[in-house]
Amino acid sequence: DKVLPELIEPYELRAAKLREFLEDVKPSLCYDIVPLADPFGPSVTDPDLQCLVVSEETRRGGEAVNRKRLENGLPELVLHEIKLMKDPDHSQNEEEKISSSSLRQRLLGTLLQPPRQNPALPLRPYVIGLTGGTGSGKTSIAKLLGQLGAFVIDADKLGHAVYVPGGPAYEPVVAAFGAEILNKDGTINRKVLGAKVFGNQERLKSLTDIVWPKIAQMAKERVREADAQGKAVCVLDAAVLLE
Repeated sequence: DKVLPELIEPYELRAAKLREFLEDVKPSLCYDIVPLADPFGPSVTDPDLQCLVVSEETRRGGEAVNRKRLENGLPELVLHEIKLMKDPDHSQNEEEKISSSSLRQRLLGTLLQPPRQNPALPLRPYVIGLTGGTGSGKTSIAKLLGQLGAFVIDADKLGHAVYVPGGPAYEPVVAAFGAEILNKDGTINRKVLGAKVFGNQERLKSLTDIVWPKIAQMAKERVREADAQGKAVCVLDAAVLLE
């Protein structure tokens, strides 16, 4: 339940930073840095411990440690409560204390590592995949990136274009699902087609096996169009990006 768990640093790096900090503060200090495999760690099993440093928000955890120690036949620890340092620069959506959660939020939008160069891909345009469920904000982000100069490819629009008469999926879809999916004007009735496939995994797969490769091909053509226009960045906005 951590905020942005994907951005939490590896244990080895965090331990190294802690060790460096302790040596800066007091080189003569003796300490052990112990990885925790559970919420309690050695605090409920080590008979040599005497004190546990807590904050106001972790005091209840300290009390839980003491209950566990009593269950294990060990004496209670002295709970020494300290105040947490305030972050004078925290924003409205961040915690008031100095917090690793706030630090991870500030990493959003930064480049964590240089983009890997793939020799199989052209250097330009640089293609970014933008994905997420309904209501996740894809459209807003795509619009913002477009305003910043990116060439935006909307996979939903491509998904509609493949079905129009003369479109790359039109004839294969009609051949697979019959003329009953057509309106009087010859266009595909998406509602009738949807009723045929949704809830039926085999039919749905038959449809996506036809349509998705066509959409992918159209997306590649649009990337080439972006290149022809001299665009440095191309954004592919797709709810089912990997598929």
